[in-house]
Amino acid sequence: MSVAGGELRGWVAGEGRPVLLLHGGPGLSYGYLDGLADELGGGFRVASYQQRGLEPSTLAGPFTVAQAIADAASVLDGLGWERALVVGHSWGGHLALRLAAAHPSRLLGVLAVDPLGVVGDGGMAAFEAEMGARTPRAGRERARALDERAMRGEGTAEEALESLAIVWPAYFADPRSAPPMPPIALSVEAYSGIIGELADGVPADALAALAAGEVRYGVVAGAASPMPWGQAAAACVELSPSAFLALVPAAGHFPWLEASGSVRDALVRLVS
Repeated sequence: MSVAGGELRGWVAGEGRPVLLLHGGPGLSYGYLDGLADELGGGFRVASYQQRGLEPSTLAGPFTVAQAIADAASVLDGLGWERALVVGHSWGGHLALRLAAAHPSRLLGVLAVDPLGVVGDGGMAAFEAEMGARTPRAGRERARALDERAMRGEGTAEEALESLAIVWPAYFADPRSAPPMPPIALSVEAYSGIIGELADGVPADALAALAAGEVRYGVVAGAASPMPWGQAAAACVELSPSAFLALVPAAGHFPWLEASGSVRDALVRLVS
């Protein structure tokens, strides 16, 4: 799909109701969602794309929330989907909700999976504190230093991946039994640009649009995730009279890996 600065590329598979998958990060490679796409399975035509900053999509910015929203709308245009369901994970869940606020007529519904929230700081401060608490001290200090370098625009992709590998187990309900980190690429520019903007909070008009309830959405939250579901997921749900919360016991930040079928069940609930 053609967008400002180049192209966004991805894939589409299956038959049924159209679903656009939005990956997290920001700045992560999109392949880690392949397992979630498989879980959604029959009855849905699922598409996913690499957000700007990494190949095979354009490497060029701008790396802003507004551009990410515009890119997602352009992908819907490129697919020929006048309306679609959107499923987003982590930052992608936040992006899905912002897309619903900006373009409600384009969406059949939204499912945000363990998202960074849209109320207040979205749970970011508590999330960072919990990730640190779950990570051994030596690794915690190294990861914090690398993240600070990234936010100053001094870090490299290799350092960012080192930091992610250090904290990877902390995303799971039981860090001691976390699966190995899959092959992942990371764009420092995309990460620092968008995270820096998110620190300013969500505009009031976007919150008001979600509160209007024009787009029905659900939020899947891992009850044992480092993302504080009370501050992130529950606060999102309280915004809209048509929203619902699906709390997944004993699951962390990647519910489909620790509670197979939980995300599909929530998507079926959303459309039924």
